[in-house]
Amino acid sequence: MDIETLKATQTPIKEQYRIDAQSALVTLRSKGIVVPNEQQCIVTSFAGEVRAGLHPAAGGSDRDACSAEMLLESLVACAGVTLGAVATNMSIEIRRCEIEAIGRMDFRGTLGVDRTAAVGLIDIQLQFAIDSNATEESIEKLVSLTERYCVIYQTLKKGVPVETNLKHHS
Repeated sequence: MDIETLKATQTPIKEQYRIDAQSALVTLRSKGIVVPNEQQCIVTSFAGEVRAGLHPAAGGSDRDACSAEMLLESLVACAGVTLGAVATNMSIEIRRCEIEAIGRMDFRGTLGVDRTAAVGLIDIQLQFAIDSNATEESIEKLVSLTERYCVIYQTLKKGVPVETNLKHHS
């Protein structure tokens, strides 16, 4: 999408949100069905169903998606889409861009081996390899703005309240 098309698409949306801030609040959802005896969850996604399961380091199979890796994939996808939009707005031509998210996890925590070990990812690195004729300063600004406007990056960086609700089915 070129800059004129992107701006033509986003300008009325931005104006609507300036006029009516409530219209910018959108509820997003993700659903899954648990397969209890298999330690799996079938998650419905835009691209179809994804079968998530235990990571091999927790006794699972490499045939199932790992939820922590899915989180990293979400970060990469969001950063990529955001970088594309920011590059368009900055009139930066990207010949090629590879983004990699690398997360470390201590499986002692999630397996209950060591109560002092963290449960979940303990750190994440987001790496960009950008091929462009833009200046180094422009590329640094591009990455900085990508960080600023990437939904998943900001959600992870800032953290958000998460609560659990139980609906009892009989």
